[in-house]
Amino acid sequence: MRNAARRATARRYLMCPPTHFKVTYSINPWMDPAKPVDLPLALAQWEDLRDRYRDLGHTVEELEPHRELPDMVFAANGATVVEGRVLGARFAHSERTAEAAAHRAWFRAHGYADVYEPEHINEGEGDFAVTASWLLAGRGFRSSPLSHPEAQEFFGRPVIGLDLVDPRYYHLDTALCVLDDSTDTEVMYYPGAFSAGSKAVLARLFPDAIIAEETDAAALGLNAVSDGRHVLLPQAAVGLFGPLRERGYEPIGMDLSELLKGGGSVKCCTQELR
Repeated sequence: MRNAARRATARRYLMCPPTHFKVTYSINPWMDPAKPVDLPLALAQWEDLRDRYRDLGHTVEELEPHRELPDMVFAANGATVVEGRVLGARFAHSERTAEAAAHRAWFRAHGYADVYEPEHINEGEGDFAVTASWLLAGRGFRSSPLSHPEAQEFFGRPVIGLDLVDPRYYHLDTALCVLDDSTDTEVMYYPGAFSAGSKAVLARLFPDAIIAEETDAAALGLNAVSDGRHVLLPQAAVGLFGPLRERGYEPIGMDLSELLKGGGSVKCCTQELR
């Protein structure tokens, strides 16, 4: 759908303030403990993202941060929610393990009746992307391939596995963004993050996708959130703004440079409560 008007739909998001955010270990190529985090700036950037969602008419719930869990700000990794059913996370690295229980506790305390603790490693919306009919599922660095049939069984929707091969793009949400989840056609992605077979699958499923250049992918430009019209993405991914506008989307550049030190940007900070 090129140059057509897009319609935003009101969303509910779960976010966690970076109150205790710091980089003291490295579990992805973006993390360097030698580069200190400017915590007041990180908090200001996070608040700007939260407030922008609210200005656009979306609801933002907040998860209480834990001092011993500095990566909780990356709330997208804590669960996947589809039609009110919650597939919890199981983290690959011990540094983040306790985040999963904190997320499950939040959902139970807020009235979610169907909250599932998974057997296999999955890192929530880091590796699960929801379209109208499918679950696109990343694997290769964090989530186990065994988490894919587990998710399919829980949600009752087809799961399409995609192999990630570049460690910079260690989660699917660093390499692919669903732009309109009312369809099965509207995505943008970076082919260089995927295996040859997965690139062929993506080309077959999404022949009209926006294809990101390496420079925009390296700015984590695909770590973006769309409400069907507005696309919030890192402001440094300038090459994506024109193609998005051509498709009728309204790109909104965000500065999350401090959170990028932990390997995340807009999407990593944002879990959608479907």
